[in-house]
Amino acid sequence: MNGERQDLWGVARELTATAAGAHSGRAAHTVHGGHEATLRQTVIALRAGAGLAEHENPGEATLLVLEGRVRLTSTAAPEELGKGELLAIPAERHALEALEDSVVLLTVAKLPA
Repeated sequence: MNGERQDLWGVARELTATAAGAHSGRAAHTVHGGHEATLRQTVIALRAGAGLAEHENPGEATLLVLEGRVRLTSTAAPEELGKGELLAIPAERHALEALEDSVVLLTVAKLPA
């Protein structure tokens, strides 16, 4: 295997510190891929009460909670997730809110254009 190894807990610690001082209450770092890649993985740290406003799902996506507790809302029933829980994000508009200081791993596989 010839991949790049990453310390997600180290990234999470750094982003948590950055989010604590950010006006938005959040910080993110893409650990794999990017906007030009089909597969992208991003670690996002959120202070309690911070979140991501409603937005489109650009493809297939999952959300893994590394620390804390979050709520994902969409036209379906809201989903609350805690540490270690994984959710396939619905293919519709959705929003994310941190119910407590949290860190998540967002994985997105873009659909072909």
